[in-house]
Amino acid sequence: ILTHCNAGALATGGLGTALGVVRKLHKNGQLEHVYADETRPLLQGARLTAFELHEDGIPVTLETDNMAAYAMQQGLIDAVIVGADRITTKGDVANKIGTYGVAVLAKFHNIPFYVAAPYSTFDFTLESGTDIPIEMRDDYEVTSLHGVQTAPNGIGVLNPAFDVTPHELVTAIITEEGVLTPNYEESIGKLRQIVESK
Repeated sequence: ILTHCNAGALATGGLGTALGVVRKLHKNGQLEHVYADETRPLLQGARLTAFELHEDGIPVTLETDNMAAYAMQQGLIDAVIVGADRITTKGDVANKIGTYGVAVLAKFHNIPFYVAAPYSTFDFTLESGTDIPIEMRDDYEVTSLHGVQTAPNGIGVLNPAFDVTPHELVTAIITEEGVLTPNYEESIGKLRQIVESK
């Protein structure tokens, strides 16, 4: 499995979302290995995800974000699983920057792309991913690494914190109420009815 950013206990509590699934698969003997993207520019994958998996004794290999295509091309990845920061009623998914690129790569390599998220992640006020506001973060996150400047003074920087993966690239969304599959407008609508009726 390949994962991007951190969706474990350190970010979400409990077992985590994406890493909760990973932990369950490992416990059931269904998981051979995890590849964790480092997740530039803040390195949540390296600092958090790799740490959590290593501490749990789950076999993990850390890779830079731009190595995901190579790992897929070499047949090392059977599935991708990520968390989410926000999901629209159409099933478009906002997550840490770089997630959309991983989804595109997965689609090209015929690798399933799963999202694990609790019901609270769904935003029923937004229909499309184009409606999700994307935070732009400080330049220094890109122009330096651990306080060491790595780029020229005064250079322009593009530093969105998140990107949006269109629902067409999402194989399924794993929730605490079950697994949602396309048509997402329909399956997300049913999830909303189930949760709101409780």
